[in-house]
Amino acid sequence: MPIQEAEKSYRPHRIEEKVQSFWEERDIYERVKELREDRPRYSFLDGPPYCSGRIHLGTAWNKIMKDTYLRFKSMKGFNVRRQPGWDTHGLPIEHKVEGLLGVRSKKDIEDKIGIEEFVNKCREFAVENKAVMTGQFQRLGVWMDWDDPYVTFDPAYMESCWWTLKRAHEKDLLVRDLRVITWCPRCETALALAEIDYHDKEDPSIYVKFPVSGDTHILVWTTTPWTLPANMAV
Repeated sequence: MPIQEAEKSYRPHRIEEKVQSFWEERDIYERVKELREDRPRYSFLDGPPYCSGRIHLGTAWNKIMKDTYLRFKSMKGFNVRRQPGWDTHGLPIEHKVEGLLGVRSKKDIEDKIGIEEFVNKCREFAVENKAVMTGQFQRLGVWMDWDDPYVTFDPAYMESCWWTLKRAHEKDLLVRDLRVITWCPRCETALALAEIDYHDKEDPSIYVKFPVSGDTHILVWTTTPWTLPANMAV
């Protein structure tokens, strides 16, 4: 890039555009990969974000941190494999599509839309957001193999998951047992702890003074006053 006279006012977006244009016009990303072809391999498989909307501060920060580390490994001489991924299954996408279609319950999907049509709508929604989010990550300057991501709705990806489970079963690595899980009655599915939020709720509480002996009392505070008639001891 030729040396140019510095602008009198700093406009970061102009600098970003110039740098990214330089990378694209000279195919810098591919040239870096070619220069490292015979070097020790370092493979990175990205933990996929949901294709449920636009990127936010959390997803941007996540990708920038990963990109920074992978650039460091590349500068240390490694042949870095950078494969991004996209999570296209699960409740985040279903909830968004249900809102767009005016769905109020799972029964609405079966009776008013049809399961196959609903699945197709979810896929279309995911594909659209995948394209938008890819462009946003590229705009942030993140170097990854954006033309070769893994996508969870890809049949080959799903088959690889089933193959892995089959191999684990053959090696007796799977356990069948009972456990307590969080459950969403509306969505009719198990929930991860990360999907559960607490919220404040007002509840009645009272103070009760129990005599011990003489003028001595025990003061008890309870949020379940309806149990007091059955209490036998403190």
